[in-house]
Amino acid sequence: MTYLITSISNSGGAPEQAYRSLQNAGACPSAPHAEMFKLEVPSLMVGTLDSLMNLSDELGKTDSLVESVVRKVEKSSAELAGKKFSASELTVGGVPSSRYIQQFAWDYAKYPNRRPLKELVGLISSGVAAIDEELKQLSGSYGDKQASLQDAKRKKGGNLMVADLNDALDEKTVRGLEIHDTEYLKSVFVAVGKGQVEMFQREIYQLGSDLVGYGGPDWSRNPNGLGQNSNFGSTVDRHKTKGSPVVPGSLVTVTSDNDSTLFMVTILRGMYEAGYYEGDEFVPGTKIDLEEAFSKVLREKRYVVREFNYDPSQQGKAGMALEQLQVEVDNMRSGLTRWCKTHYGEAFVAWMHIKVIRVFVESVLRYGLPVDFTAVLYKVAAGKETVLVESLDKSFGTPKDKNEEADMDEEEYHDFVLIKFDP
Repeated sequence: MTYLITSISNSGGAPEQAYRSLQNAGACPSAPHAEMFKLEVPSLMVGTLDSLMNLSDELGKTDSLVESVVRKVEKSSAELAGKKFSASELTVGGVPSSRYIQQFAWDYAKYPNRRPLKELVGLISSGVAAIDEELKQLSGSYGDKQASLQDAKRKKGGNLMVADLNDALDEKTVRGLEIHDTEYLKSVFVAVGKGQVEMFQREIYQLGSDLVGYGGPDWSRNPNGLGQNSNFGSTVDRHKTKGSPVVPGSLVTVTSDNDSTLFMVTILRGMYEAGYYEGDEFVPGTKIDLEEAFSKVLREKRYVVREFNYDPSQQGKAGMALEQLQVEVDNMRSGLTRWCKTHYGEAFVAWMHIKVIRVFVESVLRYGLPVDFTAVLYKVAAGKETVLVESLDKSFGTPKDKNEEADMDEEEYHDFVLIKFDP
């Protein structure tokens, strides 16, 4: 649906005469290019010529900004409704947008016409900017909640790589495992895809083979060196011999599904680097975390490390949490849908008022003072926009020579005010 807002000077004559001329140019039996409606433009404060010229440039940007917000609300409504969306659900003041446009009446209570035009435009812009910001916040919250729901669904219906292990493992299975969680040892659960199982089983005891330093004095072979200072602290090369933190023989197959297998393996939790003396000052030793380093090695091999602390009370809670998330998402969708329906009307009203202000400013700049023009709204018939504009040019334009026409090719110009409106 395309509208053209047009205004021409009354030239000191009666507004009715200008109205008939506009009707004859594009909305009569001999020129059935559009349906025409009278557009009541209020008496606004003119100000200075310079302020009007500056405002004219600003209004084009404001028009585009307000339109973008209207489109965002439309898009959000369509996405929320999905295939059920119908543009007729979005109304302006309880009526379809087309009826509002065609029966437009200035809202004097919301937009006082005796305020300076720049203030009036600022008032409209700030109101629409607030709608835009609120939409961003609400859409962001809704998007985050949807992402949480999808993640919960993925875990609930997923394989051992993503499923909640408190739901996937029963008490009997867990009791049959020797799980270590001490200062020195840690049992790690690893989910492996079906195609990687054989490789994982072959290489598990070699993974992270450069992480742990097993070097040091061999007192079994050199008992005479036992207790000597040269066999302690910084004088000993712990990393002369390196190896994996995996405890030999600790690999256990926990359970499997169609896509993956869950293993448990026990590793050294950390490694202590001994302290030493620098002169008379003792430098304390440090403990190196092997768990995180080993987990990194597993991730690089595309094995999935699963954090797991068995808690029988958590069984079934994933399903309850999923149901609760679904309720929250549905409630947020309903609330955001209602918000869109309400604020679409607000944004559209602001857009229409900006269009009318543009008509007023452009008409004063073009026709001068005192303010004396007639504005109408053409609802363009399908495929008739070009014909309508040509008819208006013929009726209200002045003939141009070829040089003038060449100059105007880069920017379309008319001898009357013409503003396109595609709601």
